Amino acid sequence: MANIKPEILQKADAWLSDTFDEETKAEISRMKAENPQELEESFYKNAEFGTGGMRGIMGVGTNRINKYTLGKNTQGLSDYLKKSFPGEELKVAIAYDCRNNSQKLAQVVADVFSANGIKVFLFSELRPTPELSFAVKELGCHCGIVLTASHNPPEYNGYKVYWQDGGQLVPPQDKELVDLINNLEYEKINFEANSALIEKIDKKVDESFAEASVKNGSFDMEASARQNLKIVFTSLHGTSITQVPDVLQKAGFTDVHIVEEQKEPNGNFPTVKSPNPEEPAALKMALELADAKDADIVIGTDPDCDRLGVAVRDLDNKMILLNGNQTMLLMSWYLLEKWKKENRIQGKEFMASTIVSTPMLKNLVEDYGVEYKEVLTGFKWIAKLIKDHPELNFIGGGEESFGYMVGDFVRDKDAVTSTLLACEIAADLKSKGSSFYQQLLELYVKYGLYKEELISLVKKGIQGEKEIKQMLINLRENPWEMVDGEQVVLVEDYQSSVAKNVQNHTEHPIDIPKSNVLIYYTEAGTKIAARPSGTEPKIKFYISVNTDLAAVSEYEKTEKELSEKIQRIKSELSLG
Repeated sequence: MANIKPEILQKADAWLSDTFDEETKAEISRMKAENPQELEESFYKNAEFGTGGMRGIMGVGTNRINKYTLGKNTQGLSDYLKKSFPGEELKVAIAYDCRNNSQKLAQVVADVFSANGIKVFLFSELRPTPELSFAVKELGCHCGIVLTASHNPPEYNGYKVYWQDGGQLVPPQDKELVDLINNLEYEKINFEANSALIEKIDKKVDESFAEASVKNGSFDMEASARQNLKIVFTSLHGTSITQVPDVLQKAGFTDVHIVEEQKEPNGNFPTVKSPNPEEPAALKMALELADAKDADIVIGTDPDCDRLGVAVRDLDNKMILLNGNQTMLLMSWYLLEKWKKENRIQGKEFMASTIVSTPMLKNLVEDYGVEYKEVLTGFKWIAKLIKDHPELNFIGGGEESFGYMVGDFVRDKDAVTSTLLACEIAADLKSKGSSFYQQLLELYVKYGLYKEELISLVKKGIQGEKEIKQMLINLRENPWEMVDGEQVVLVEDYQSSVAKNVQNHTEHPIDIPKSNVLIYYTEAGTKIAARPSGTEPKIKFYISVNTDLAAVSEYEKTEKELSEKIQRIKSELSLG
């Protein structure tokens, strides 16, 4: 006991009351006796909402994902819904992914909603996160919940809240809800389910979502173009297996090879170290199958099917993994081309991305006479733009972290429709004697060659949280002045909402909600952003460098020069 801080012990002892079940109390007693550090990690704070909802390690405690922390969220959300929609018959939709305990936790959430007299539409089996976003609007719900921790390790789970428009909660609702939850006592949670208010949903929503995905993600082309594209797809043991193969088939793609070893949903993700399509190792089996089948394109999705990784053949016919910025550029270019061809660009359209994504997208979008908007990290901010600007038509948008949204029928990143769109692009270009990769290089010639790299430094637990906080304090108190021999000319601090021009010592406000993000720009256009992850124990640094590309034939040489530049920056700034 001597090693446990009094405030931690007080919080833990509160969980030994009759409000909590015997299994929970036994686990707390074990930690008190055997592992004080584990007890401290479990109780030193309350689990918080970040850029992708609430995520955390599953287990006992206020800083863990369990029936009580999620029950408290749901009780608070039930109270908030009644306050927000007085007198209305409240309806919510709930989905869950492949993770361990997701189905059980989804049932807990459904029980609490129903106990509060709220009608619940509960998917009876795992489904992609974008389908939940779609279902909220399709079923006329006031909000939706999905139980997922996206691409986090197997010990994690999470809780994402969606509002009436199908987008995640944003200010001011998110703060109002969090305040309400934080002030709620665990004793106030009503777990007594009213089964009459819980309705299982499946095929009807599945079919509507698939139809909408095909409508938004496919375009006019000869049927033979789709039939001639050879696709390898892996669901990485996740939810996309329930929708992606069917959507590809409905759109007319017939040569699809699924990685069988990763087809079965499994929360332990047995064939990968991390089920994250951002990491090359996750797509190793898919790339091997692609070589065996001589496939044109490889696509892998994360467990809840909102992110996708894409690999295509380069000019030497070798499979090469694209990063999120590259995939986003090609998807945006293709959508703009189609809108232009169909005379749909009328000066009332926009596309969007995030402040840490490639600056090249702005050049591309504005070249088509379309407005470009930039937001904080997280698709909830892009969804908010759509909601805030009903006078504008949203074409599409993405972010560097392998997410993309096609149109506004879903209000979150959507790897189902984006997978279809990627295959459409590859099929169309192949039928015209070009390729996904060739077109990317041509965009670089036209708009400049931009190269980005993300450095993620993992800092776990209480000590890691302190280190991340201190690193950002140091950056603010001792800002970089030179980067790779280039003068820093502008520093944007999204926490203070102030951008400082270092050269002429002027300042201007940043019209974006406050966030703990710093961005440095040099005189040569190098951009470096720093931010703590909103979903993982990491601090992230985003490096973007660019130069002109004279011709496609100059790509390898020029790209190598930019890679060397990034390595120098990483070394100079001690970023690993």
